[in-house]
Amino acid sequence: MKRTLQVYLGDEPGPVGTLHYDQSGAREHAAFAYDATWLAAPHRFQIEPGLPLVNGAQFHRKAAEGSVFHAIVADTEPDGWGRQVIVRDHAKRRQALRHAGKEFGPAQLNAVDFLLAVDDANRVGALRFRDEEGVFQRANEPGRRTTPPLIELKQLAAASRAVETASETAADLAYLRGRGTSLGGLRPKCSVLDADGSLAIGKFPSVQDARAVTKGEVLAMQLARQAGINAAETRLVDSDGTPVALVRRFDRTSAGGRIPYASAATLLGVEAASGEDHFYTEIVDALRVNGAAVQEDAEELWRRIAFSVLINNVDDHLRNHGFLHAGRGLWRLSPAFDVNPFPDRARELKTWISADTGPEATVDALMSVTTYFRIPARRGKAILREVVEAVVTWRKIGRKLGMTDSELESFADAFEHSEVKVAQKIAA
Repeated sequence: MKRTLQVYLGDEPGPVGTLHYDQSGAREHAAFAYDATWLAAPHRFQIEPGLPLVNGAQFHRKAAEGSVFHAIVADTEPDGWGRQVIVRDHAKRRQALRHAGKEFGPAQLNAVDFLLAVDDANRVGALRFRDEEGVFQRANEPGRRTTPPLIELKQLAAASRAVETASETAADLAYLRGRGTSLGGLRPKCSVLDADGSLAIGKFPSVQDARAVTKGEVLAMQLARQAGINAAETRLVDSDGTPVALVRRFDRTSAGGRIPYASAATLLGVEAASGEDHFYTEIVDALRVNGAAVQEDAEELWRRIAFSVLINNVDDHLRNHGFLHAGRGLWRLSPAFDVNPFPDRARELKTWISADTGPEATVDALMSVTTYFRIPARRGKAILREVVEAVVTWRKIGRKLGMTDSELESFADAFEHSEVKVAQKIAA
């Protein structure tokens, strides 16, 4: 199988390049080539650091657990939850057509099938993909809204719950198709339109949750903003008794325009799924090469590490850090997202603070890299003080969110531990 897709960037009138895909049995290959008009455009830029502005096809070598596509394209692929929805929907539709005596495509989906199953309007960042028939996948279907309003959260939650319990109907999957394929991990979620028409992600409780996870995420995100962190706007929405975390998309302008987005893995030029250890000091190195506001973002990143240490946000892998294009091929840290307290996990970060500290999530490890981040000692203590003063109010903020005493207690180990006391002592 061979596929050729035109790659567009937001509302650019012409393509920035062409994506070539070749599948032979189990082997897959992909290549990207910039369009000549993009290479000649005065506002051109590399869509990722690993794709220089040159003529001709640039091939990507697939790692064992990585994507067949270049990193910037892989950033737009469906996440674990989205892939689950896509696979179930494909199997259900194929089964129905076979029962009707018709064939419905191959039994297994390939990398392009997954890539194009993400709704065009909701795809993360600014990249868009137009197929051989000139259709932006998934294009809006006549008479159907691919991005539902908040009023449909109840139906979205019910359909998501059905998928989790393997009791979904074809109607459930049709309802989630394109809508439940946004960014952000394995948990159930959907793209929605906020009350003012802005694009957002609705995150639902899982049937496997042992605590109020969605409330915990909203608590963490609101505390982050209180701690001076540039965090995505997040609030709790009650949908017929179901607490939904509503996260405003930050890769869209107020007018709905698309902003190019890249994960930290893409900026570092590494495979996030490789299993190799990576460090926050590497992100600082990438900022120094590709950053539009290097010192400001380095300090912001250090503040986020401090916050992660103090709330035990230990799912801080490289795809949970992002960048937005700021012009001329330079990037800024995106607002923080997917920040969660994990009271039941060891205090070890997915992204190490540095190669010397190892995975330990400690204030001492944090303070050991202030020089690398070019943060003066006095400034580091001031930042740490602001973060710890926000974190210790967690019960107060949780109660404002409507969390019960038992719900708060289930998160206590994430917020009340020895590292908070260490931080208070250093920042005093």
